[in-house]
Amino acid sequence: MLNLAGQVVFITGASRGIGAAAVDAFVGAGARVVLFARNHPAMKEVAQPFGENVCVIQGDVSQADDINAAIIKAQEHFGRLDVLINNAATLDPISHQDVGDIDQWSKLIDVNLKGVFYANRAALPIMIDQGSGTIITVGSGAAHNALEGWSAYCTSKAAVSMLSKCTDLEYRHKGIRSMTLSPGTVATQMQREIKQSGLNPVSQLDWSDHIPPDWPAKALVWMCLPEADPYVGQEIRLKDPAILKALGLA
Repeated sequence: MLNLAGQVVFITGASRGIGAAAVDAFVGAGARVVLFARNHPAMKEVAQPFGENVCVIQGDVSQADDINAAIIKAQEHFGRLDVLINNAATLDPISHQDVGDIDQWSKLIDVNLKGVFYANRAALPIMIDQGSGTIITVGSGAAHNALEGWSAYCTSKAAVSMLSKCTDLEYRHKGIRSMTLSPGTVATQMQREIKQSGLNPVSQLDWSDHIPPDWPAKALVWMCLPEADPYVGQEIRLKDPAILKALGLA
């Protein structure tokens, strides 16, 4: 049983894709969930079925003040903070470096890397004070493999992989569990954008090759349980047969 009754979960990028699916999965496991993203109407639609079990806070993860204020508000609303899911990410620019848009490249780093640091920075004092907490960052196989046109995305995912390991090194002894999840290719809007780019082998995949968003959502819930303790400090790959078996997805 995926049981997180009484726990409070903060999810960035909660308006669509893996983030939206994670809201459903965490509420289904008994948690109370805070949705954070820029698109307020989309978040309200995601949250609508769950009533008082969820709280919607609009903001931009690339803005330190936004994420800090949101996490403080989340703690005030639900009384605690047990889990942070660093899910928000962007893929643009998909381009070769010699013609890449400088502002887009910088914005991606602001969202994918700085946004994770800002969220960690805001959540860690609360979790340390509680003596426990779980921080999971949604990673990517792109952290370990160079892909044409994805220099910004690959670089950002490699960086947050290391940031997660640093979080484990610095805070495990204070009760903090830090991990990353590499979900593989997931049937989300991002994959449609990748398809349109026509660059690198990922764009050539059929829609049927991608897993549904509820698979990584279920994995995120499972990673918050004691059963996942052997993986603390590591990257969990959803393609791992042992993980799929543990999730009942084999």
